[in-house]
Amino acid sequence: MGDRLDTVRKCLRQFPEEARELYLNEAVPYLSSPPSPLAFYRDWIGPNKPCIIRNAFNHWPALSRWNPSYLREAVGSKEISVAVTPHGYADAVYGHRFVMPEERRMPFASVLDIVEHKGERTGVFYVQKQCSNLTEELPELTGDLETDIPWMSEALGKQPDAVNFWLGESTAVTSLHKDHYENLYCVISGEKQFILIPPSDRPFIPYELYQPATFCQREDGTFDVVDEPNTEKVPWIPVDPLNPDLQRYPNYSLARPLSCTVKAGEMLYLPALWFHHVRQSHGCIAVNFWYDMEFDIKYNYFQLVESLSKVVGPL
Repeated sequence: MGDRLDTVRKCLRQFPEEARELYLNEAVPYLSSPPSPLAFYRDWIGPNKPCIIRNAFNHWPALSRWNPSYLREAVGSKEISVAVTPHGYADAVYGHRFVMPEERRMPFASVLDIVEHKGERTGVFYVQKQCSNLTEELPELTGDLETDIPWMSEALGKQPDAVNFWLGESTAVTSLHKDHYENLYCVISGEKQFILIPPSDRPFIPYELYQPATFCQREDGTFDVVDEPNTEKVPWIPVDPLNPDLQRYPNYSLARPLSCTVKAGEMLYLPALWFHHVRQSHGCIAVNFWYDMEFDIKYNYFQLVESLSKVVGPL
């Protein structure tokens, strides 16, 4: 039995190496303009490779309009969902729990006050609700952009499942995770810093099970961590790619993350199942489009690698 496990471990080590040798790029490449739908599917979606696309949404009025003054006038009185945490990490491992942010309803103008450092508040605020919050909560802004990416919709033969609006402080961080979506991430102002890890590196990514909980802010500004009652434990990645604990998670040292910065006017194609960690400049505004992935043979292969990775232990 031990020899068989060793053979599987060897295969799991070789699998990511072959992916890097055969088709993965050593850095996230740039495209000077959007390709045709067929070319994009053939060169990027099919191979499951990220790229940064320039000049993809130069025609959106949002690029020139979306400043604090305009947003106050257009949607300042609208109440929106805002994630509030003590330290900026929402949906992340905190202690021995997977802790979600406090979801708070507040006027958009109040979020702008926080971003512009008007008044004092305790905690870190991030507009990040991923339920098509742009079209559902801020429909007044949809005239400033497109609610789909036409060439992506044609390439996939469907409309996006969600169009999400993002605005927050520089201390707001998205922990390492993956999504089952083809993601087009458009930065309107500021910049986003991404750490990307390909699905083929799954054998090196640790998961552990955590009790789900939620942050809850007291009147004095401090935060409690409140367990979610009657819920199953959540599998999540405990590694912080900015400061990985390689003594505890030695397999992670074999991963080969890619780092890239997406600036205003640029679009990141983030393929389904790629692990990603995200930071941002203060007050960065972005919109992303989620297209549901095809649950095809690539997904089956990933599930197989994930299943094997869970049972073999250290590589």
